[in-house]
Amino acid sequence: MDASPLILVTNDDGYEARGLEALALAFEHVGEVWMVAPDRERSGASHAITLTNPLRVRQAGPRRFVTDGTPTDCVFLAIQSLLPRRPALVVSGINHGPNLGDDVTYSGTVAGAMEGTIMGVPSIAVSVSARQPRDFMPAAHFSVAVARHVLAHGLPARSLLNVNVPDTDGAPVTRFRWARGGHRDYGHRVIEQQDPRGRAMYWIGSDIKHYPVEGGDCDAVEAGIAAITPLQLDLTHHALLEAWGHVELPGYDRV
Repeated sequence: MDASPLILVTNDDGYEARGLEALALAFEHVGEVWMVAPDRERSGASHAITLTNPLRVRQAGPRRFVTDGTPTDCVFLAIQSLLPRRPALVVSGINHGPNLGDDVTYSGTVAGAMEGTIMGVPSIAVSVSARQPRDFMPAAHFSVAVARHVLAHGLPARSLLNVNVPDTDGAPVTRFRWARGGHRDYGHRVIEQQDPRGRAMYWIGSDIKHYPVEGGDCDAVEAGIAAITPLQLDLTHHALLEAWGHVELPGYDRV
């Protein structure tokens, strides 16, 4: 049995992103790091998988691969084809910008961890609250601490951790909170402009807001506290299923 755990890192900001490099460097102290990442930024790709086009892969260095696919594709290809053995952990990030509350439904970073979870590998998504922080290493070191706990204790099946770290301007992370997902949206404003040829183009996501939720991840990060949010893949609303489980629809047989 291999003594050193294999750690797969990926992201949605592209293989040259500073956050990914910081993550890979920090996890060299945890195990054997392999990187499979997109060839360009795939922010907002969510859990998209490429089914109708072939994927290209090139090797960018020892234990480093680049694909033209999504973060989901990266993890799928890595586990099913590129890695020499099954990983002990998938870590996706460090995202340039937060993935808080409702962001998880859009996030390619979180989707990378989701795909690892679907494939039965304990997985973590990591984000830092600033688009261009001075130093990603505080977030990377904090994610290592989270990962060591996961490696020692595991995670329940079909669950993952979403980690958001405030921008500390290079100072160490000192506080964290186990938090629920908050409520954050991209506003309701669409900016319409014209390109140089006079054609209409549109920008969305220009008015991001978050709303206070007791114990929420948004509030924690805004207060300078790192947030760890357990997520699960089961989206079933169990209370509603129980409440409506006996509802009849006229003209149809409930079985």
